[in-house]
Amino acid sequence: MSYRDLREFIAALEARGDLVRVREEVDSDQEITIIQHRVLAAQGPALLFENVKGSSYRLASNLYGTPERVAMVFGRDPRGIGEELAGLKDELMPPTPAKLWGRRATLRKVAGMRMKTVRSGPVLETCHEPPNLTQLPVLTCWPLDGGPFFTLPLVHTADPVTGGGNLGMYRLQRYDDASTGMHWQIEKGGGFHFKQAAALGRPLPISVALGGPPALTLAAITPLPEGVDERLFAALILGRPLEVLHRKTTGHRIASRVEFLIEGSVTAGDLRREGPFGDHLGHYSHSADFPVFRVDRVLSRKDAIYPATVVGKPPQEDFYIGNALQEMCVPFLRMMKHAITDLWSYAESGFHPLAAMSVKQRYGRESLKHAFGVLGEGQLSLTKVLMVVDDDVDCRDFLAVSRALREHLDPLDGIHLLAPTAQDTLDFTGPAINFGSRLLLLANRGKHSPLRPAPPPPPNPAEVHPGIIKLRAFGEAVLMVQVGKGWNREEVQKSLEGHPCAKQYILHVVVSEDVDIGDDMMALWGWFTRFDPYLDIHPARRELQGNKLVMHFPLLIDATWKEGYRLPVEFDPDIEQRVADKWSRYGIPL
Repeated sequence: MSYRDLREFIAALEARGDLVRVREEVDSDQEITIIQHRVLAAQGPALLFENVKGSSYRLASNLYGTPERVAMVFGRDPRGIGEELAGLKDELMPPTPAKLWGRRATLRKVAGMRMKTVRSGPVLETCHEPPNLTQLPVLTCWPLDGGPFFTLPLVHTADPVTGGGNLGMYRLQRYDDASTGMHWQIEKGGGFHFKQAAALGRPLPISVALGGPPALTLAAITPLPEGVDERLFAALILGRPLEVLHRKTTGHRIASRVEFLIEGSVTAGDLRREGPFGDHLGHYSHSADFPVFRVDRVLSRKDAIYPATVVGKPPQEDFYIGNALQEMCVPFLRMMKHAITDLWSYAESGFHPLAAMSVKQRYGRESLKHAFGVLGEGQLSLTKVLMVVDDDVDCRDFLAVSRALREHLDPLDGIHLLAPTAQDTLDFTGPAINFGSRLLLLANRGKHSPLRPAPPPPPNPAEVHPGIIKLRAFGEAVLMVQVGKGWNREEVQKSLEGHPCAKQYILHVVVSEDVDIGDDMMALWGWFTRFDPYLDIHPARRELQGNKLVMHFPLLIDATWKEGYRLPVEFDPDIEQRVADKWSRYGIPL
């Protein structure tokens, strides 16, 4: 079943007992964040808060907090959608009447990838002009956030030259009744449109939708090729044309069944400090100057529902959404690059910091070609660490990847450090915002595959160095090393290299004491969100062979929290206690 709007989805969740209406008054300043975290950790229901302090609007959250709820939006297994569409290329070439008839159901869906303009829609029921953004229950998620943030906004822009549309999800910090920040990260379509408009000396019209068909929300964050309109992809998920209104005020075509529509513009040179914000890397992201979104009007349904989400340390809602979108996109990648059998960005790391790829090599070093190809594709170009393994290795299983690294990673030709490079705006480990480095680790079988034996279990930390709190083998290649404050990198590194057991692990990953290395998810989070490959890899020995700098094992990776890094997000303990004291009044069964 496809859901025409947010209300239909909420009704379906409630009918299956997967939504709770919270009638107790709640505060949008951090209280809802703590409630959602607790519910999501227990794989609990979606939430509809009916009494938000200071606002007359209801607030829906945790709508996509389980794989099952995400699958409801797609209507089936997301990977099946990708395989069905990718299969058209091989099954219909060359096209024949029999082949076309056999795939008529799929072709009918593809033909439905369009927009249908309607004259009216529920979002036109109320117009607030002048606007009143402070009446919306916008969340302040974390104690050190720069203010309240819209966390599920669907930001529509149009190419000022071609008119082509882009729908993206970019956080918006609410400043006052009529303005927000516009956080266009690197590689975002809306940001490209803004730069074009600025070059032409024009303001860029902006339409921000809240709510609407859940398919529209998922489409807005799908890594589609540049130039593909996300609204058409939403229609594909819906299985019917997306009904849109043509707005003369902006020139945009906007889904008619959204809950709120915020219209305005951004202008070159109109900047304001935005952030910090506790984002999906589990830290507060940079505070920096971003364009100001000047709001002209707000339209809404009479009893509009405000949609929101919360991000932070994994897992959160984006964990399940992102994994589903990956499942759907992998068949398209395999269609374009046949040697790639799978690709997986690890949600545990925040997606961009770590990806692994399996390749069926048809000639020596073919995996390097595909690694560079992937790093040139859209959002994948922001991948910080890419590990490449053979096609018989499950690249989604980090323990299997770790085994491949131990068996096949050659320091002479398997380690490729690229610096300087562009970097994800949210990554704070590089020398400046949007700048950092890349690391490629090629662990495919080859003529020079080392085939190292598996190392023994880690020793007692006290046997190695007094500054080490805990040691843990993370698969067969990685020794996780937890240290306390004031640790000395050179001393710890020398001790690890000198211990007969520890030195047999090719990677020594050092993390701070706030990272639980016994938990796989937190170990990946602590490792990949807190190191820059160029700045923080320390090999046992460096050697120049020809024009290549060879880094010899073991490599120490300093993934500790460092001065100048962004702080990790933490709850306000007083508000956390308030939630605990009120829990029985929320009526949420866990």
